[in-house]
Amino acid sequence: MAGSSKNRYRTGFPKPGTAEPIDTMDKRLLDILCCPVSKTPVRPLGRHELQALNAAIAAGKACSVAGAAWGKPIDEALITIDGKVIYRIEDGIPVMLPEEGIATLQFSDWPKA
Repeated sequence: MAGSSKNRYRTGFPKPGTAEPIDTMDKRLLDILCCPVSKTPVRPLGRHELQALNAAIAAGKACSVAGAAWGKPIDEALITIDGKVIYRIEDGIPVMLPEEGIATLQFSDWPKA
């Protein structure tokens, strides 16, 4: 891929089952992505936030903003900078569909960034 390494953002999360980091996301892409509803910019979900999210998913306490129960763990995600909505990343592609977002307000013990 063209571009220098300074234009890449490495999440630092390991790929499942390996010690390798998940693919990097182009910083330019991250800079233009935003919540499709509120237009709030997004940032990568932090490690402790990801752990809290997956714990809520495992406990059956997570659902999408459309109300669908969320059943499978998330390896990587973006969160709005105001910390209100999470969008998963699947195979390196951010899933920025409004109905696929996960609201953090449903979690009483959501960690502060």
